[in-house]
Amino acid sequence: MSTELSTKADDIAAVLEDEIVAGAIPPGTVLRQEQLSERFAVSRTPVREALRRLAALGLVSFEPNRGVRVRSIAPLELREAFLVRAELEGLATQVATEKMTPADVAALEEAEVAFAALTAELRRQAAQGERDEAMFGRWMQGNYAFHEVIYRVAAMPYVERVAKAARRTFIGDRVWSARAELDGLYARNELQHRAILGAVAAGSASAAGQLAREHVLASGRLIEAVLDLARDPS
Repeated sequence: MSTELSTKADDIAAVLEDEIVAGAIPPGTVLRQEQLSERFAVSRTPVREALRRLAALGLVSFEPNRGVRVRSIAPLELREAFLVRAELEGLATQVATEKMTPADVAALEEAEVAFAALTAELRRQAAQGERDEAMFGRWMQGNYAFHEVIYRVAAMPYVERVAKAARRTFIGDRVWSARAELDGLYARNELQHRAILGAVAAGSASAAGQLAREHVLASGRLIEAVLDLARDPS
């Protein structure tokens, strides 16, 4: 595949990933190549490659005679994904802290400030009863941007690749009714980012790694609780 087609596939996969995780494309949806080709104004070649990349991340599955379907995630799979993420992100954060330059710390702080602003807006919308998948997608990207600084500085491509493949939580449409729990998730994530930033800025690699590990595990426990509530609101 040429560089241009590969870049198009990356772009398409990134858009679809955001929409799937945010719930804009719910589990069970069949993704049709002809419709995606028309939507993104490309041939089917980059679309097929984008779908393969989503399948490698566990977001979709290829079903014989049915096409490509957006996957749901089982509770045990979700728990395992968070355990993997916790260890790998903790490791990456510890290694990155030892390599951080003042410019890197500034970049991490900038990402945290942007994430805090997104968190405040998402909490405001949730309090008003607004449902905005696009805003939720931007919030997730802001969350990822914070960790991207850490991955870049750590320079551990294998760890980064496996951790990113495990961070697909698929909370999407099933949790929009759990307002209070989601508000707690938003607030806690932002506070934990600040704590990680503080440990990184202080050069405390061990503390930063442990905070990152606890951050992922806490998010996992809360999302499990939210999903339980969504399944049984009584």
